Amino acid sequence: MEFIVPFKGKVKFKIVLDPTVWIFDDRRIDLDTYFSEDRIVVDETEEYKRGMGEHWSREIMEGATVPQTLKTEKRYNRKEKNEMITGTFGILFAPFLKNAEPDEDAATVIFETAHGEFAFPINEAKELIFKFSEKGKPLKENGPVHILHNDGSNQENPITDVFAIRVE
Repeated sequence: MEFIVPFKGKVKFKIVLDPTVWIFDDRRIDLDTYFSEDRIVVDETEEYKRGMGEHWSREIMEGATVPQTLKTEKRYNRKEKNEMITGTFGILFAPFLKNAEPDEDAATVIFETAHGEFAFPINEAKELIFKFSEKGKPLKENGPVHILHNDGSNQENPITDVFAIRVE
């Protein structure tokens, strides 16, 4: 089984997704709590602008700082490490679709699986979640990702065995 999922079709960039590295991605979501907790939706662009504004203000007041190096990169504490090796995680599909840059006339995202094709309008597809880890382990049996609806309605019966994403 391949652990990569290629994008193809009406996209500017034919990217390849590798779910095995998402465990280190800060955008990962804890699926053990995601569907039971209230969520706050954050606009990434606004968050970026706010962070840049704070950085700019700090540099004006304190002077420039040295960028992070390997010695100062984020280190995970024991609790975070334990969660990473025992948790069930997913990641939102929207950033990957945005990076592939669908053509203006593209209207549908089709997930090609061993069980057939599953089509979603682009706006609905942006809300999907890729589950990539179950109890700290990659989804080897019927993975590399399971597709979940954002409301969790198909948690018990996700779309599995995804081997490609096609935009039409």
